[in-house]
Amino acid sequence: MISYNDFRKVEIRIGKVLSCEKVEDADKLLKLEVDFGEYKRQIISAIAESYNPEELIGRKFPFVVNLEPIKIRGFESQGMILAIDIPEKTVLIEPTEEAPEGAEVI
Repeated sequence: MISYNDFRKVEIRIGKVLSCEKVEDADKLLKLEVDFGEYKRQIISAIAESYNPEELIGRKFPFVVNLEPIKIRGFESQGMILAIDIPEKTVLIEPTEEAPEGAEVI
C-alpha cells in the first residue's frame, strides 16, 4: 500500500502522439514523440506487439510525465504511457471526451 500523498506525487497528463516509429532491432518497442501543450517529450514504450506506429499518430493518451528519464536501447525515455495489460494484448487508455494536450489527470 502507498499513501494518498505518495500517489499525488505522480503527475499524469494527456499527450497527443505526433510521431511514432518502431525501435530498430527491438520487437516490442515504439518511440513516440508526444505533445503536452507547453512541451514535447520522447517516450519509449513496449507496445509494438499490440499497436502499429501509424495507428497511434494523432491520438491522445494519459502519460506519467514526472519520471526520471531513462535510456532504453540507446534512446532517452522521458515518461510512460498508461495502458492495461491483459493476456491477449496491451490496451491503451484514451479519454472519452475531448481533452487538451497537457491536461492533468486527477
